[in-house]
Amino acid sequence: QVQLVESGGGLVQAGGSLRLSCAASRGTFSSYTMAWFRQAPGKERQFVAAILWSGGTTSYADSVKGRFTISRDNAKNTVYLQMNSLKPEDTANYYCAASTLGSIRLSVRDIDSWGQGTQVTVSS
Repeated sequence: QVQLVESGGGLVQAGGSLRLSCAASRGTFSSYTMAWFRQAPGKERQFVAAILWSGGTTSYADSVKGRFTISRDNAKNTVYLQMNSLKPEDTANYYCAASTLGSIRLSVRDIDSWGQGTQVTVSS
């Protein structure tokens, strides 16, 4: 089973940008659909973005469309989340996720492996 380690979180002012990275080890990274979820205190974990194994098909939550971009580099076993025009409501713990499901419509129950999470805090 693939193991995932996120990095790149931090504190940023509203309107700023951050780039999250997720490095995968073990398993065959290129065969997984990769995704990002986030969870704010007291709230359920929610879908943010997903990308199919080929990198050519992506999906986004409505709340981040046009501001966030998911990408992957199968040669480096890494998936990225570029976050621009950040808002205070984007504050959450962001989790990298891997799924053997060949779909970009993912929910929490579709995930096979989770990273440990990286905190993103956006100040107003």
